[in-house]
Amino acid sequence: MLRLVVPLLLLCLAIAPAVPAQEGQFLSEAEAPGAVFPTADRVVREDVPADPALRARIAAHLAGTQPSLWEASYPVFHAAAAGEPLGEAIVVEEIGKHRPITFVVGVKPDGTVADVAVMAYREAYGGEIRMPRFLKQYRGRTADEPLRTQIDVVNVAGATLSVDAASRAVRKAQAVARALRERPS
Repeated sequence: MLRLVVPLLLLCLAIAPAVPAQEGQFLSEAEAPGAVFPTADRVVREDVPADPALRARIAAHLAGTQPSLWEASYPVFHAAAAGEPLGEAIVVEEIGKHRPITFVVGVKPDGTVADVAVMAYREAYGGEIRMPRFLKQYRGRTADEPLRTQIDVVNVAGATLSVDAASRAVRKAQAVARALRERPS
């Protein structure tokens, strides 16, 4: 019996479809602004320290959303095309189920989301949130629109915590952008 089981098991493994990797680094910081502002012809990086005053302004704009505010600083890329500002590409992290997920969120000057991309995913499951078909539902969202999973944002089966993290990341980036526009000169 064992002589039949082993070859059958090997055959099943040989013909089974490969499962795509969930974890990985998908965008470098240099690639991040182009992922959310593909038409930008000028990008200027600014490292914004997350001092207590900035954290307070960010928290004031979150309106009950509870993203983490653990970043020591925010890489912010000011993007422009033909001399006109497109917005800011802001790198933020949010916890998935167990580990942080790194996002870049493009926020237009009016505060709406230009686009979102996953830069690094560190969980064993739920990596489907990095797919364009999922992330496109954040485009055009304002900071006032709710982003409730399974109501406003289509969930990914088995990845509810990662979907929640994506929504919190979008909200955090919008709050960071707004807080930056309000900073004292």
